[in-house]
Amino acid sequence: MLETAQQAGRNPGVGTSAAPIIRIRNLVFRRGRNTILDGINMDIPRGAIVALMGPSGAGKTTLLQLIAGQLRPDEGSIEINGTNVSTLSDRELYRFRRNIGVLLQNGALFTDLTVFENIATPVREHTDLPEALIRRLIMTKLNSVGLGGTEDLMPHELSGGMARRVALARAVVLDPLIMLYDEPTTGLDPIAVSTVRTLMRETNDALGLTSLIVTHDVVQVSQLADYCYIIASARIAGEGPPGELAHSKDPGIDQFVNGKVEGPIAFHYTSADRQWSLLG
Repeated sequence: MLETAQQAGRNPGVGTSAAPIIRIRNLVFRRGRNTILDGINMDIPRGAIVALMGPSGAGKTTLLQLIAGQLRPDEGSIEINGTNVSTLSDRELYRFRRNIGVLLQNGALFTDLTVFENIATPVREHTDLPEALIRRLIMTKLNSVGLGGTEDLMPHELSGGMARRVALARAVVLDPLIMLYDEPTTGLDPIAVSTVRTLMRETNDALGLTSLIVTHDVVQVSQLADYCYIIASARIAGEGPPGELAHSKDPGIDQFVNGKVEGPIAFHYTSADRQWSLLG
C-alpha cells in the first residue's frame, strides 16, 4: 500500500513555517441570495498536496474556480505567490493562468485532436517555441506519464486511465506553479486510480508543484494528501493531516469521514430564495 505523505516526510505540510504560496483570507462567495462560501481562510504551503473535501454542493469546485480566477469573490482575497488574483484584469489573468494547471474530472481532452495535439495546445497558445522544441517537450511529458508512443492516437482510442494521464501531461506541460484537480480519479478502476494517484504525487514532488485536490475519496486522501480541509455549510468544518481527521471526535468531521447519515451536515439542499414544502 502506498504510504501516507506524512509517513514519507516528503513535504513540509500545512501549519509549518513554510511560506504559503496560496493565502485565502475572509473569502465570501454568493450566488444570488445563497452564500456558497462564507469566511474561508486557508494557507497552502509550497510543495504540499492539499485535499478539499466535503459533501456535494459544499463549494469545493467553486473554490478551485475562484483560485483560478474564473470567478470573483464577493468579499475577501486570494493571493497566489503574492498576487491578488481577484484584482487582476482579464489580460493580466490570461497571462497569470499559465502558472496554473487544471485536471478536470473527465480529463476534458479535445475529441477531434490527437494526443500530441491535445498536449501541444497550451504550449502553442502561450509560447512561441519552434515546432521541433514543442515536439521534444510533448514527447518528454508523455514519457513521464508512461504513455510514450501514444502521440498519434485519438482520445476515443484511449482507456479512461490513459485519457486521465494524457490530461495530466497537458496540465503540467508548461511547468505550472500550482495544480488544481477536480475529482481526478472518479470513474477509474482501482489499478488506474493507483496509477494516477502515484503520478500525481511523483509529478508534484519532481516539479516542485503545489496541488489542490477536490475529492470524496477518503482512502485516496489518506494515501496522497499532506493536509485536508473539510468544507460544509459554506465554512471550513475541519482541517488537519488526514491521519488526525480520521480519528477526530468532531461530529461533523466524524460524520463525513466515516460516511454516517446522522450528524450535523445536512442532506437536504436549503435555499434562501424560496421556501419549499412537500405540502406546497
